[in-house]
Formats: sequence, structure tokens, C-alpha cells
Amino acid sequence: MIVMKFGGSSISNADRIKSIAKIIQMSLNRKPFIVTSAMGKTTDNLLQAGENALHGTVNLEEIKTLHYDTLKELGLKKEKEKIEDIFKELANLLWGIYLLKELSPRTKDYLVSFGERLSAKILAAYLSKVKIPAQSFDAWDIGFTSNSDFTNGEVLDESYEKISQSLGKLKSDYSYTPVITGFIAKDKSGNITTLGRGGSDLTASVLGAALDVEEIEVWKDVDGILTTDPRIVKHARPVQAISFEEASELAYFGAKVLHPRSIIPAMLKNIPVRVKNFYDFDHPGTVILKDFKDEKSLLRVITFKRNVTLIDVVSTRMLGQYGFMSKVFQIFNDEKISVDMVATSEISISMTLNDYRENLDTLKKELEKIANIEIKKGKSIITMIGNVKHSSEILEQVFNALKAKGINVQMISQGASKVNISFIVDDREMETCVKDLHKIFFEETT
Repeated sequence: MIVMKFGGSSISNADRIKSIAKIIQMSLNRKPFIVTSAMGKTTDNLLQAGENALHGTVNLEEIKTLHYDTLKELGLKKEKEKIEDIFKELANLLWGIYLLKELSPRTKDYLVSFGERLSAKILAAYLSKVKIPAQSFDAWDIGFTSNSDFTNGEVLDESYEKISQSLGKLKSDYSYTPVITGFIAKDKSGNITTLGRGGSDLTASVLGAALDVEEIEVWKDVDGILTTDPRIVKHARPVQAISFEEASELAYFGAKVLHPRSIIPAMLKNIPVRVKNFYDFDHPGTVILKDFKDEKSLLRVITFKRNVTLIDVVSTRMLGQYGFMSKVFQIFNDEKISVDMVATSEISISMTLNDYRENLDTLKKELEKIANIEIKKGKSIITMIGNVKHSSEILEQVFNALKAKGINVQMISQGASKVNISFIVDDREMETCVKDLHKIFFEETT
């Protein structure tokens, strides 16, 4: 058995749904369980419809047109009645938002759930039409239960047993292909929740872990995980294999392929996760393995984060002072600001943050009570992921390359995981750095 997850860009219109059916057809001997996102930009359009309703306009035409046109192009006229029932429920919700002037996180989760519910029904209906018996399921109907942290729900451990019981019979008697809504669940009170960034990938990972499948396939619009962002380096190439730890660091430091938490359930069950290209069925993609090691390569991937803020906390009072760092990090905790990188000396702490415009002034005022503060905006983190036990060799090549271009490294840090080295440069220098380092580590070695 395998899990196959298809994201919004993969299921954005009728032609792509036809392509999904072909991919599933080729994998029927492996007993696929399908997870689907909402079609195209439906999630964004639903949120916009909610905002419009809040301000006095209830309009579903764009969302209806996409789904009705898709049904028509797929020859699924009989399914229109089922879809109309969902749209009636959605319209009632929007009128409720309009009348009550309320669009809380709980209501937003209910609102965006319609995207996955619609796409799962359409995909399952088309599969059945092309002689692949299929049935759609809302995730909560097969056991997906979350906490009540609306817009960022956590799947509860009890879900695994429920899912296994709901779909376990298909292990021995695979009589139809299940199509399951990604991204959504229900809390114990029956409220619909969403699982936050990477939520559909998380659904696939939880499903795979619950059923103990052979592999989880995540279908994207690239040939797996690439050596760097192809928008910066056009000839970035696919990485054949990478460890779970490396993939998590990769996602944390800017890559958009997979969110770290989305693959944890698979990692805990030692289930491979393969990232494949929707537009190139035959490409093997990148497989993410729990304990993959490649002793030959210095690096696996170069990634980056733009628009980062660097904060230097300097105090001669911290020299040998017990508890100073805990005071600093308590302030960050109080302001609910997370830190990406940390480097320390005897009298200073340097940290990087994402672009926290709202909290930055308050943070600065609090930190200035215990130290001198310097804030530098417009920075980029460049992270090199791979065989960091050879850090001396890697850093030598990095510094030689940047010195040749007159680029100054403003901070450097090696992760505790021992699979990444990160450093800070100005935003305007980031692309030059990435191009030069990619050439050194991936192009001149081939």
C-alpha cells in the first residue's frame, strides 16, 4: 500500500484531474490511498469570500464556476446535485458571516474546509467514471481528530487507531480507491479544524503511519527536492535521496517543498516519503529516508530565507553572569517571537528573526532594559545542508568564494543536528552567494 498526495496546483482543473487519474491507474497494483488538497486557489478564494461577506457582499460565483466547469469538462453532470448541496451549506455560512459580522479562526476553518470537500468528491467521481472504483471521505469520517487550535490544529494520537480501524479492511480487500480530504479534521467537540501550513502533507503522513504503508508519495510541480531554488539557479538539479533530518532543516530554513512537521509521523514509523513531479510521471523524484547517509557528497542542498532581521544583544554585564541568556530568551517567549539562528560570545548574543514588524519595537524596549541592542534589517540566511562533519572544508570554500566577491559574512552558526551550516549576508548579496556556491559545490564537481 502507498499514500499519494496531490496538492492544489496538481488538481487545479479538469485536465490535471485527468492526469491524476492516469497516475493513480499506473499505481493500482500498489493499493493507493489518495489525499487531495483544494483545487487551485480555492482556499484563498474562500478566505476572500469570507472577508467580502464580513464587509457586506456574499458572492460565490468564481468558486462555483471553477467547480461546475470542471464537472462539465469531466463529463460528471450527475455529480452536480451533490456539489450543489455543498454550495448551499457554504452559502448559508457566508450569509451567517454577513449577518453576525463574525469571522473567527473557528469560522475560517469551517469556511476553507469546503475546498477539500469539493475536490475529493470530484476526483473520486471521475476515478469511478474511468473504471477506477473510488469513494471520497472527509478526513474526520475516518478518524482524523485534532485539538482546538483553530487554523493550526495538531492531530491527536488517538487518530491513528481510528484511521486504522476505519480503513484497515482495505489492506486485505482493496475493492475501491479511497480519496481523503487533506488539511482538515474535527476537534472533540465536532468543530472543523485545519492543520496549518503543510496540512495536506501532514494528512498524508498521518494516514501512511496509521496504515503502515510502504511509501508516501507527495506530488509537486518540481522534480523532487532540488540542489537549490531553480528561480535563482536555473540548472539546479534533483537530489536522489535525503535524510529526514536534512529535509526538516531544509524546510525550516526556507525551502517550500515540505513543512518539517508534516513528515514527522512518517519518520517515526520509518516510512519513506517520495517527492515526485506531477508533470513528469517517470522521474523518480527525491526519496526522504530516516537514516540516509551519503559520505561522498559535501553538500546536499543550498537554501535561503530572505527578509530576515539580525539582532545583536551586547552587555559587558553578561560576562560570567548566571541566567543572562535565560532572561533574553524569556523576553522572546513573552513576545511570542521565535528565533532562527543563535551565536554567542562572552559579552554578546546574536539572533535572527523572521520579519516581525508588529512586535519588534516592543521587543527592543524590553531587551534594552538589560543590554545594548542593535537591530539590522534586510538580511538573508543562507543554509548549507549535508555532510557538515566536513565543516572546515565547506567553510574554507565558502569564505574563499565570498571574499572574491567582497561579500561580508555577518554571522555564522552550525546547527546542533550537525547537518547544516548557516550564515548571514545582506539581502542584495544573497542571489550572488547562492549562484557562486552552487557552482562550486554542485557544478564544478560534476
